[in-house]
Amino acid sequence: MRERVVLDVSFLKSHGSGTASPTWWGTLAFMLIEGTGFALAIVIYLYLMSLAPDWPIDSQVPALTAGTLMTVVLVASLAPNMLVARWAKKQNLPKVRFGLVIMSLLGIVPLIIRGFEFPAMRVSWDRNAYGSIVWLMLGLHTTHILTDLVETLVLTCLMFTRHADNGRRYGDIADNAMYWNFVVATWLPIYVCIYWVPRL
Repeated sequence: MRERVVLDVSFLKSHGSGTASPTWWGTLAFMLIEGTGFALAIVIYLYLMSLAPDWPIDSQVPALTAGTLMTVVLVASLAPNMLVARWAKKQNLPKVRFGLVIMSLLGIVPLIIRGFEFPAMRVSWDRNAYGSIVWLMLGLHTTHILTDLVETLVLTCLMFTRHADNGRRYGDIADNAMYWNFVVATWLPIYVCIYWVPRL
């Protein structure tokens, strides 16, 4: 049997980035699913609030300091995160390494703050419906911070090894940066619900 060349695709890259990458679409789908989970938690919070004669139920409003500090740190982390994504698209290895180290540290800081945030709720998770939903919302968001931190640490380690030469890793870094933007964006409505809605 004789083979006939129909189309020469040898010039094409073995991987893509952005919308040309299946990983990008997977990350987007993951964010849509998780975003639905956050939306459901907020709806449950508002529904329980509508049923309760007083909100918070049998508790004080949460202390603002830890939650506000968390918000400031997360919003401030967007600038270096966008720089890392930009450097990854340009495949600038020294800057990407530096940016990933910074983002790793900025992933650890929110977890430390979150350790102070749970007691700032001034209610235990099993005390009543209010305690359960605010702890659920904080726990859900903490899981996402931890997930992104682990991925960032893995990518940071990879970029300091021979795997940094693999152009595909830069696409992974850009996808990870997109996911961190999602983590920050989901925190803002949760922050408003937990800390400011009870004060209105």
